[in-house]
Amino acid sequence: MKLSNGKRESITELNITPFVDVILVLLIIFMATAPLINRRSMNINVPSASHTEPKATAAINILYNENREILMEQEKTTLGSMAYQLAVMVKADPMVHVVLQADKTIPYGEVVEVLDAIRGSGIKRLALELRSKKIAE
Repeated sequence: MKLSNGKRESITELNITPFVDVILVLLIIFMATAPLINRRSMNINVPSASHTEPKATAAINILYNENREILMEQEKTTLGSMAYQLAVMVKADPMVHVVLQADKTIPYGEVVEVLDAIRGSGIKRLALELRSKKIAE
C-alpha cells in the first residue's frame, strides 16, 4: 500500500477469517463423527440387511446385548424400568424416537418382548438398527 508521499506501509494486523473458517469446519467434522465413535464403543452384534436407510434424527438408543442386558442410553436397566422411563419421556414429547439394537444371537421371542414393552410405553416411532450388507455387483 502506498502512502501519498510514495512510501509503503507494512501490514501489521492479522486476518483471522481463514483461521475461523478452518476451526468451524473441524468442529462440524468432530460433531458429525462423535456419535460414530460412541457407537463403536458398545459391542453389539446386530444383524445385517441388504436394504437399510440411515436414521435422520436423534433418538434414544436401547441396546439388548448377548448377555440379555438392557442398556438405555448406555445405562443398565430392567424391562419394567425402561418402559416406565419411556412413558415419562412420551408424556414430555409424544414424538420421541427410539432405536433398538438387539444382538442377533437373541431369540426372536425375547426381542419381541422388548419391542412390546417399548410400544406399550406409548412410543410411536421405533426403529431396529441393522448393518447394511455389501452386495456383490
